[in-house]
Amino acid sequence: MIKARKKIYPIYLFVDVVIIALSFILPYLVRYNSPSDIFNDIYLPNVRDYSFVFILWTIFIVISFKRRNLYATDRALNIPQETSRVVISVCYTAVLIGTIIFFAQFKFFSRLVFLSSFLSLVFFLSLWRIIKRLILRKLIAGGYHNINVLIIGVGRVGKIILEEIKKNPWGGLKVIGFLDDNVETGYGGVPVLGKLSDFPVIAKKYFVDEVIVTIPSEKIAVSEIIRRAKEMHLGVKVVPENFEEPLPVLDISHLGVIPLLTYKERKHHPAEFFIKRLMDLVLSFILLIFSLPIFLLIAILIKMDSKGPVFYRQKRVGFKGRTFNFYKFRSMVAGADKRRDELVERNEVKDGVIFKIREDPRITSVGKFLRRHSLDELPQLFNVLLGDMSLVGPRPPLADEVEKYSHIHMQRLSIRPGMTGLSQVRGRSELTFTRWVKWDLWYINNWSLGLDMQILWRTIPAVIRGEGAY
Repeated sequence: MIKARKKIYPIYLFVDVVIIALSFILPYLVRYNSPSDIFNDIYLPNVRDYSFVFILWTIFIVISFKRRNLYATDRALNIPQETSRVVISVCYTAVLIGTIIFFAQFKFFSRLVFLSSFLSLVFFLSLWRIIKRLILRKLIAGGYHNINVLIIGVGRVGKIILEEIKKNPWGGLKVIGFLDDNVETGYGGVPVLGKLSDFPVIAKKYFVDEVIVTIPSEKIAVSEIIRRAKEMHLGVKVVPENFEEPLPVLDISHLGVIPLLTYKERKHHPAEFFIKRLMDLVLSFILLIFSLPIFLLIAILIKMDSKGPVFYRQKRVGFKGRTFNFYKFRSMVAGADKRRDELVERNEVKDGVIFKIREDPRITSVGKFLRRHSLDELPQLFNVLLGDMSLVGPRPPLADEVEKYSHIHMQRLSIRPGMTGLSQVRGRSELTFTRWVKWDLWYINNWSLGLDMQILWRTIPAVIRGEGAY
């Protein structure tokens, strides 16, 4: 694996340098030359000075990419996470170069060249890594450099681990089997290969590369497996017993020679919320512009299908308990809210906090299609522009739902509600309310720009497929 990384590093570096060079040269040439000049007598003002700045900027980008591990194919990263690293690196280096240009009084440097170069770097460096990831995903899903994984324990956690691995074939993890002392039948087509004491034999026979332990409470047996795995130079991962608790942010420290895991809530810097808000404004504005023809088409279909207004307005609870007007395309018959009490007993969402039924008689024929593909949610882009909502976050609850919240559930209101979130890409309406809250709290404690981009990216196929929505 180390040799493979050493071989791939110069290739990534070469492609980056070529893209960076073109992102500098083309804006520079276009700024000072007309199309006809490029093929005749090219004008190159201050070429040495520009070259110095461009080379310095290139060095900064390469160093920043190296520090963010962008010259290795980390399978744990997904496309949005890697893209966000690229964008952040280019932004940091642009600020650094801009500062140098300002204080060094490089008056020759065109602001148009600077802006064009910056946008070209962001777009093309991101695009190349997206293409690279898509190619590698296809190769890895086909078996390229797969990692053989042995799961210890066929309990609930072991089954969840297997399902998560199957959902992400591009991770390159291939589960070859389970080990369990109490269960003899496998799960999901993966067999039980033996008991815990059979670990050394099974690991050699099936060329195991990594072990995932899902039964940490079996301390003696697990300690023996970890010891033998280390002797065989195998990777070991252990799932903590309370992994489903809503405080997954961990710090590892030491008390003398004793390692300690500290569970804590993440404290966000105000600048992070500013970046999130800025992203919301830019993306929601762009999406609104491109969605205008869809808005018009949906409005016509709604008016043709049933009587009533095109838009549906409802009071929802947002950040810190503030109420706001929540907008959707109308997907139900007029006066549907008055009939809700008649249908309470048919609620299909467990825990009794939120209200959802699969075959709601109030939904119109057009509304059923809109809901399946979340098109009824498009007007919430106005809520995002107004600052009531974010593109990504927990879904905004009704006031009567909040009245049923426990103190844990109230944490959902500690940030702006979102148009989409982890629960929307993890099952949508098919989730229990408890599971819904779990994903929302995990998002709040682990929020990052990369996570938002990942959720937005995964929302697209979830909406197209229309799975779990009603």
